[in-house]
Amino acid sequence: MSKKQPANAAAPATTPAALPGRLTAAAALTALEGLALAGLGVYMLFVGIAGDPDSPQQAETGGITLLALAALPLIAARGLRLGRRWSRGPALITQLMALPVAWTLYSTGGAMIAAAVALGVAAVAVAALLVNPTATEALGIGPGEQAR
Repeated sequence: MSKKQPANAAAPATTPAALPGRLTAAAALTALEGLALAGLGVYMLFVGIAGDPDSPQQAETGGITLLALAALPLIAARGLRLGRRWSRGPALITQLMALPVAWTLYSTGGAMIAAAVALGVAAVAVAALLVNPTATEALGIGPGEQAR
């Protein structure tokens, strides 16, 4: 025999179809950031193994590090898409980590300025979308919830 679990035990606060557009956009941009990190990590691994970098060990270590860092925004994006309350924190942390990276890319100059602007705009946009009252309510975060 199996015990029946309550219907709402594993269900998210809202279904993905009922999520506000702001939350869906935040999830999409966060996933895009994660995919960009993963792509860069794979590229660095490939260059470290098959290419001719200055330091193959450094390229491989950097690639593995980027792949590990890509997990945070990808997991957060999935949580946001499913309306999970816990996902807002990792998504905001990702955006806060992206801002110094964008500034460093901007300071480098040249072709990196375009990447810096894109990353900076995406980070600020996602952060703004995540603190929006519509998104926080959809995730079950509100003034009454924070007092607990």
